[in-house]
Amino acid sequence: MKLLMGSELAEYIKVRQAKAVRTLIQSKKITPRLAIITTIDNPVIDLYVRLKQQYAEDIGIVVDVYRIDQDKVANLVEKLNVDESVHGIIIQLPLEHPEETDKLVNLVVAKKDVDALGVNAKFDPATPNAILWLLSGFNINIQGKKVVLVGRGKLVGQPLERILKNSDIDVVVVDKQTKNIGEIIRLADVIITATGQPAIIKSEMVKYGAVVVDAGVASENGKTVGDVDDELYERLDITITPRKGGVGPLTICALFDNVINAASQT
Repeated sequence: MKLLMGSELAEYIKVRQAKAVRTLIQSKKITPRLAIITTIDNPVIDLYVRLKQQYAEDIGIVVDVYRIDQDKVANLVEKLNVDESVHGIIIQLPLEHPEETDKLVNLVVAKKDVDALGVNAKFDPATPNAILWLLSGFNINIQGKKVVLVGRGKLVGQPLERILKNSDIDVVVVDKQTKNIGEIIRLADVIITATGQPAIIKSEMVKYGAVVVDAGVASENGKTVGDVDDELYERLDITITPRKGGVGPLTICALFDNVINAASQT
């Protein structure tokens, strides 16, 4: 088994970003600032927010977290949009009332939409970017390979499908509505999964020698888990992200790349 340790790549990126932030502070007197808005109490979301706060502190970026009711989000975004000290705004998903997701994320001005959720987004979405960085960093070429993307979520599945198809990658997307999902996945050379459904990817779904990238996150019995069943980690023939330290660290790197770029353009 070969493990795709995104945490190893992230350390190199972190050094580069810390240097870029120091340069902004010293040469332009700009301290990058990110605002995170969250509307529900959820252990997975809380973990993500804490990781972002810690990473930002390590590289010199200020993070402000707003825990508010959803009916106050619009007013807060309007204020943050015109606050010149704020360079990035994240509306943390999922929302308490998810039917308002599109409306609220599109309130964020494009130059501060570092999560790239709005229709006019100018930045690349963090998790899809992280997945591509991970594959590239470990010299995994997916051109000409059969790629199956599991999940059509707004944060990962949808934007990654668009990116891959624009790069002429042979990608098939499956979700809970797909029939014979196991048979489709079994044909894949590369499986990228981001459903948030614990252990949905079973060993019998994965062919010999496949590459498996698990970008799914869920909470189960108080623990943060991915989409991949534990039995896959007993196989020696596959290349796979670890239970921790795979896509996640690079997702945070990619997000803060956007924040740094947003600050440098002010």
